[in-house]
Amino acid sequence: MSQDNIFQEIDEELRSDRMRALWRRFGPYVIGAAIAVVALVAVNEGWSWYHSSNAAKSSDELYAAFSLIDGGDLAAAEAQLDTLIGDGTGGYPILAQFRKAGVLATDGKVSEAVALYDSLANSQSNPNLRELALVLGGMLMVDNGSLGDVEARVGSLTTEASPLRNGAREALGLAQYKAGDFAAAQASFEAVINDPMTQSATRNRMGYYLAQLLSRGAIAEEPAADAGEATPLEPAAQ
Repeated sequence: MSQDNIFQEIDEELRSDRMRALWRRFGPYVIGAAIAVVALVAVNEGWSWYHSSNAAKSSDELYAAFSLIDGGDLAAAEAQLDTLIGDGTGGYPILAQFRKAGVLATDGKVSEAVALYDSLANSQSNPNLRELALVLGGMLMVDNGSLGDVEARVGSLTTEASPLRNGAREALGLAQYKAGDFAAAQASFEAVINDPMTQSATRNRMGYYLAQLLSRGAIAEEPAADAGEATPLEPAAQ
């Protein structure tokens, strides 16, 4: 789209404001889902870690850090997690690093949080933990980096083979929206909608994103679907 500089800057500011509004509204759900994955990893693997490495002390330290986070004492929580990272046993130091990155992001230290996620992604042999670190880092870069920053982290995770593909697609779509690549954003959001494994809440959120694109004329309205068939802007109930 050809405009002189002042109108281009205004358009970019408006787009950035819309992007921040979307992320403020839905970001906690996305990040919450990712944190749930961390919790699931802890539940599934924590028991075996406990028995294989006698990590009862590390488990107690991790939950103590969680309590400090819930109480809002982020500085103390970070110190507790650093201790666990340094002398913990089993897989608990890894979980502590994931949680520390979340604490850093909550405390406004986004660059440090992203650096920690990147470090985890580069050091993990477990592909699920590696992908989780990439998606979480990519999510933070949606509002704090460029489209290239997000693509570098989640671009390879949007295929059907990745269990975190929809988190990656959502982060990528939001970054594309922010960058003004509306056709690409539409494709990313629709890929989530069309995935049979997508939960209804996530599908509805994608529908909201698409409705925002449609309302500002960034994408064309989809032709009416047959009765009973959901369009990308009208997610099917599950």
